[in-house]
Amino acid sequence: MGILSGVKIIEMEGIGPGPFCGMQLADMGAEVILIQRPSPEGTKAPPNDAAVLNRGKKIIQLNLKDPNHQSQVMDLIRHADGLIEGMRPGVMERLGLGPDICLKENPKLAYGRVTGWGQSGPLAHAAGHDINYIALSSALWYSGRPGDAPVTPPTLIGDIGGGALHLTIGMLAAIFNAHRTGKGEVIDAAMVDGSANMMNLLFSSRAGGRLSNERGKSLLDGPHWYDSYRCSDNKFITIGALEPKFYQLLLDKLGLSADQDFADQLDSSKWPVQKATLSRLFSHQPQAYWCDLLEGSDACFSPVLNPDEAAQHPHNMAREVFLNRNNNLEANAAPRFLNHPCEPPANAQMSTSADVLAEWSQSDK
Repeated sequence: MGILSGVKIIEMEGIGPGPFCGMQLADMGAEVILIQRPSPEGTKAPPNDAAVLNRGKKIIQLNLKDPNHQSQVMDLIRHADGLIEGMRPGVMERLGLGPDICLKENPKLAYGRVTGWGQSGPLAHAAGHDINYIALSSALWYSGRPGDAPVTPPTLIGDIGGGALHLTIGMLAAIFNAHRTGKGEVIDAAMVDGSANMMNLLFSSRAGGRLSNERGKSLLDGPHWYDSYRCSDNKFITIGALEPKFYQLLLDKLGLSADQDFADQLDSSKWPVQKATLSRLFSHQPQAYWCDLLEGSDACFSPVLNPDEAAQHPHNMAREVFLNRNNNLEANAAPRFLNHPCEPPANAQMSTSADVLAEWSQSDK
């Protein structure tokens, strides 16, 4: 039984952040009902690219433009703790399923909305994707080398960090508040808001004078001791020896303790020379050599791994970070709970609104 056992969530079919939030809630034990568009009659269902994100959910196929199907959704909403939707602002209202109507039918409902630009503002109705939202929020600014165009891991900062995770937090807070007060809430989770919020750790450094608007001049985007390096086998490693004692250990292990070029860790004028030296040093040996020398020490080291390599790493295997199902790689549920251990999430199951409504009506008694 997951820690959210008994919590009932309706997820309207979408892409990216909404399904990810639904997966997280299902991983923690919530009963998540995914309302999915039926495939046009006579056509094959498209490949299930969302198989991982739909794990642990029950799927009901309903046409939200059909008044009868809308009525079935509303019947479920009356018994739900939360609803997740990721459509453009105004779409749910046009379908007769907007927050005003839903909260009138279920005053305790946590109505979660995730979009790129938010429900209001001059860009609210414009199209966009992860990279656009994090560019506008400044979360993309410090990614990449000085003088080069910024680069970012696809979807991780905007869709997942700025959108899905903030939506999950908002849903849990609203459900908790409803249990305390009996009052529902509407959550406006915008990726531009969330990714800006994630910048507050860097903004804290900025307030202390340690973050520059000039890329490559700050503690986490310029120094030689916080970067990735190419090895002789064209694989990569990472160093993050921020604290002085960890930096000194790194120098000791690399045989650089007596090199005066490395004596002052924080002298940014020497960072380019120091980085060039480390680049040459690391390029002389394969990744495995540096793993043998540095991994597991306080030098703040790790290899850069592709997904298949990550799944086979001893640390990840010991913690069962990944699972393989039907020859597909998935990351296991996170976070972990001591008294509510998560079982490997089950595959999605097809259901009907009548069956789910019967179960939910019984559980409400």
